[in-house]
Amino acid sequence: MTQYLDFEKPLADLEGKATELRAMAEAGDDVLEQANALDAKAQTKLEALYKNLTAWQKCQVARHPERPHCLDYVRELFTEFTPLAGDRNFAEDLSVIGGMARLNGRPVMVIGQEKGDDTKSRLTRNFGMARPEGYRKAVRLMDLADRFGLPVISLIDTPGAYPGKGAEERGQSDAIARSTQKGLQIGVPSVSVVIGEGGSGGAVAFATSSRVAMLEHSIYSVISPEGCASILWKEAEKMREAAEALKLTAQNLKALGVIDRIVPEPMGGAQRDPKEAITRVGRAIEDMLDEMQGLSPDEIRAQRRQKFLSMGTTGLAA
Repeated sequence: MTQYLDFEKPLADLEGKATELRAMAEAGDDVLEQANALDAKAQTKLEALYKNLTAWQKCQVARHPERPHCLDYVRELFTEFTPLAGDRNFAEDLSVIGGMARLNGRPVMVIGQEKGDDTKSRLTRNFGMARPEGYRKAVRLMDLADRFGLPVISLIDTPGAYPGKGAEERGQSDAIARSTQKGLQIGVPSVSVVIGEGGSGGAVAFATSSRVAMLEHSIYSVISPEGCASILWKEAEKMREAAEALKLTAQNLKALGVIDRIVPEPMGGAQRDPKEAITRVGRAIEDMLDEMQGLSPDEIRAQRRQKFLSMGTTGLAA
């Protein structure tokens, strides 16, 4: 059953009535033409709704529970995926997926954050919020990729790093910093795609890559709109204003030079056609890897360094 967001209520009414009429038509009633008319009206409404989404509405779409998650991308895009576990220090972090695989025959290292898709898996995956061992695991896998010359592909979908007491005791900030540092140091091509939420340092630790892309309705920010509103206005309900101020949409970040590419989503968001959304992300990843074909490790590092040093200068007067 389709889950509708708050702003999609008019669409839910239309599609609900069309479904009822279609069921009546199957039972023998002569209402198929009316059902088709409502379907056409619903499609028009869908296009109108998604033509000019606000920043807050994009936050809602990015968090939609039916959007494809990291494991969906791994299953659809990669073959011979061999998961690697543990940080060789404390434990395995199930919110971080990682391992060697092939992308259309090309050997790669895949690292991603998995939120889970039902209550049990969300609890198991800690809602995609990594602990220190998750970031140390990512460092280990990036090291391995660098050693064997494997491009690194990161799939980002997290509200942020886990802020629990145990995580802080085990060095959460240090682990995030070392993962970010490792992303800058490796001499192999690296590509990151924000497929849902890219929250704070928990996302940056995976997105310090040669190329960074975002799905059209994903978000990437230093803090959640709710958290920002609580700090600035002492009122979480100001999240709509905060979302606008944070400039967290793919369109904002492309204009600011923070990301390199926007991957278009199917009409109505990735949740409406997960397979097509995954296919588009796969094509974008291959294109970005092809852009770095033939570069030496030193050239890759220099290009990546310049990319990050250039951030924040877009549009500034000399």
